[in-house]
Parts: sequence; C-alpha cells; structure tokens
Amino acid sequence: MNWIDRIALLLVVIGGINWGSVGLFQYDLVGALFGGMSGMISRIIFTLVGIAALWCISLFFRGSDRS
Repeated sequence: MNWIDRIALLLVVIGGINWGSVGLFQYDLVGALFGGMSGMISRIIFTLVGIAALWCISLFFRGSDRS
C-alpha cells in the first residue's frame, strides 16, 4: 500500500466518522470545526473525502501485495 492509498483511507475514515456522528447525534463534526457545511474549508474537506472514496474503489480491484 503506497502513501496515496493510506491518505485516501485516512480521509475515508474521517468521512465515515463524520457521517456516523451525523446519523447518531445529528452533529456534523467537520462542519462544526471548520465553519459549517457551507464554509469554504468544510467544502474542501468534504470534496477531498469524496475524491478519496472514489480512489479507494480501486483498492477492491488490486491484487494482494502479499505472496
């Protein structure tokens, strides 16, 4: 697993935690930390998480690095 895969997985985990907090507690953690859902930094983070999720789809189709 290379560095971009690790960063993508980290961003997807952050997104998953945020969606979990929205679903369970109706609390948008990213929005609260970075200026609401319409704040520029929040939108950038949401966009990066979405791109990371698309990148992580490729992990399903790669061969295993283990022998």
